[in-house]
Amino acid sequence: MALRIDPDHGRFRDIVRGKIKQDLRKYISQGELIGRKGKDLVSIPLPQINVPRFRFGSKDRGGVGQGSGDVGDSLGKSDPNADGSGKAGDQAGEHALEVELSLEELAQIMGEELQLPRIEPKGKQRIIAQKDRYVGIRRAGPESLRHFKRTFRQALRRQIMTGTYNSANPMIVPVREDRRYRSWRTSPLPQSNAVMLFIMDVSGSMGDEQKEIVRIESFWIDAWLRSQYKGLESRYIIHDAVAKEVDRDTFFRTRESGGTMISSAYKLCAKMIEDDFPPSEWNIYPFHFSDGDNWSVDDTVQCVDILKTQILPKVNLFCYGQVESPYGSGQFIKDLNEHFDEDDSLVVSEIKGKDAIMESIRDFLGKGK
Repeated sequence: MALRIDPDHGRFRDIVRGKIKQDLRKYISQGELIGRKGKDLVSIPLPQINVPRFRFGSKDRGGVGQGSGDVGDSLGKSDPNADGSGKAGDQAGEHALEVELSLEELAQIMGEELQLPRIEPKGKQRIIAQKDRYVGIRRAGPESLRHFKRTFRQALRRQIMTGTYNSANPMIVPVREDRRYRSWRTSPLPQSNAVMLFIMDVSGSMGDEQKEIVRIESFWIDAWLRSQYKGLESRYIIHDAVAKEVDRDTFFRTRESGGTMISSAYKLCAKMIEDDFPPSEWNIYPFHFSDGDNWSVDDTVQCVDILKTQILPKVNLFCYGQVESPYGSGQFIKDLNEHFDEDDSLVVSEIKGKDAIMESIRDFLGKGK
């Protein structure tokens, strides 16, 4: 039986979701939520939310609505301390409300706001999940699984058989022997698995601002894909003139310099897929972020060849995000557009600043692949 507070709680949650949607672009672009991330929940600061209701003031206070009034009369007294002046007070002020939401719920809000389609996964997962299915009825079990219809049917059958049933006054009273309970069976449940391969250019032309944009966008991409897949792995590659696999912390915090050879990262990505993630069993999502500055035309030609022959045939989607930098040439995205303009397995996005993160996420995930 639903409690009376449940509809009010549901209405409050809808109000909270609406408030978050209004400011979602700010939360995402400024990275406010990443610093508030716990193990499973994110704490979000919201303005105080008050459900509208009538409030009765004290009598004989005067003002509009209480007696006659003239044009120009004040509607009420202003706060003498509104400008910050005045003496210290003893009353509580307005405070922001901290609301905790799960990452999955936040991802759903982002998906609704960006109108992201749900992903249709492929393959099977190595780690098999378990699912409980109700398969029958038994005489013993916990009260939470009592089957009321079967219990009363058994009580009615017993009363008819013993001659205690009175059709003129049909009262059915189950006893302990009449109780029936649902039984269950645990069965394996294969689930689709996915891996995200995050690749970032850490050459000298990628500054702290560019890396911060990559960090924020990667966080939200990760949150959305985790809401679509129960089994999700993340691997990280950084590169300048040489590529190497690193852990998550190193990926986001590393400070390096040097030249740029993007082919080194694509070679490592292709080898990782070949060794660890068979495309028949895995949904593979490489995300490459760079400022578009590559060492030479020859290296770009090599990148195009690796993408065509070793990466794109095996992945669900390859996403390239080019972060605007005052030091990078920005040429690489033009080369990709030239060679892969009609290939829907490769998506490119120009990220001119933090305000462009939302649209970039839509570019990458809007195909639902």
